[in-house]
Amino acid sequence: MASIRKRKDKQGNLRYQVIVRKKGVPDQYATFERLTDARRWARQIEAAIEEGRHFKTSEAKRHTVTELIDRYVKEILPSKEKSAIDQKIQLDWWNQAIGTYSLADVTTALVSEQRDLLSKEVTHLGKPKSPATVNRYLSALSHAFAVAEQEWQWIDSNPVRKVRKLKEPRGRVRFLTDDERARLLETCKQSPSRHLYPIVVLALSTGMRLGEITGLRWNDINLNDGRIILEETKNGERRLVPLVGFALDALKEHSKIRRLGFDYVFSSDQKNQPVIIRKAWNTALEKAEIEDFRFHDLRHSAASYLAMNGATLAEIAEVLGHKTLQMVKRYAHLSEAHTAGVVERMNNKIFK
Repeated sequence: MASIRKRKDKQGNLRYQVIVRKKGVPDQYATFERLTDARRWARQIEAAIEEGRHFKTSEAKRHTVTELIDRYVKEILPSKEKSAIDQKIQLDWWNQAIGTYSLADVTTALVSEQRDLLSKEVTHLGKPKSPATVNRYLSALSHAFAVAEQEWQWIDSNPVRKVRKLKEPRGRVRFLTDDERARLLETCKQSPSRHLYPIVVLALSTGMRLGEITGLRWNDINLNDGRIILEETKNGERRLVPLVGFALDALKEHSKIRRLGFDYVFSSDQKNQPVIIRKAWNTALEKAEIEDFRFHDLRHSAASYLAMNGATLAEIAEVLGHKTLQMVKRYAHLSEAHTAGVVERMNNKIFK
């Protein structure tokens, strides 16, 4: 399959030209100074052809990163409705950084180098990009290369897969104290916005995200059975949310001022579209004298209250709609009393 010929270059130096021929595959040529290198290359090419890897290598040489990103944005990104905008921005960055490289020339070392440069870029707030942001950029590129490997067969392996992700700080756990919660609820109740109070109550009692709450329609809610069905969630799965106690009462009261022809539970006064509560929310925080607190921290508060009242991590994950326990491990320290009780009951049973 492979033949090696001796040749002399223009300077009269001896060289070894390798030719690998196989039916159905274009002839492969390479020239080396040493015979051992020529033989090694020949063996590698022959093995790659036999295993079907050579075709992908050739494909990788024919396509650039720009071509990969353009095709990915056109064919794959439209199916990612919730993350498409962010991923387009991330992929555009990679396009600017390494778009001219052929896929064959993109190595783990190259991507790692660009990762470090990205981490030093300054955001509009004047701060370097966070490790979490850099990791999301890596994930966007990695998925594009994974599609090129598995579906398009442009590459033999994904070079981004081996790039080390940056260590992210432990997830924030900021929750309302009893006093803060009382003050916040009181200021929300007094807010000119008729929606703010029931929205905050719903967030605290269910752990729902702001977008999930403001996107609710009346047909998503069953006030008689006490449940909410979320058809569209962040992880793409349908979720049932129990609606009980104070939150159920608050929504029943809110339903009394439902406007005809408006199907959103919390709709704008002018149009049948979700209300925007940013201004009312910030005003309520200021009047309640609560600092360093975001709306999403109401979700952390709900999870923290669940943990402190004996819920397991699995139960918290189910309530919040997380697929894995990784995201709720930040609340583990709040359920120490519950964990101790479980261990104590086990010990009492086996050491009688």
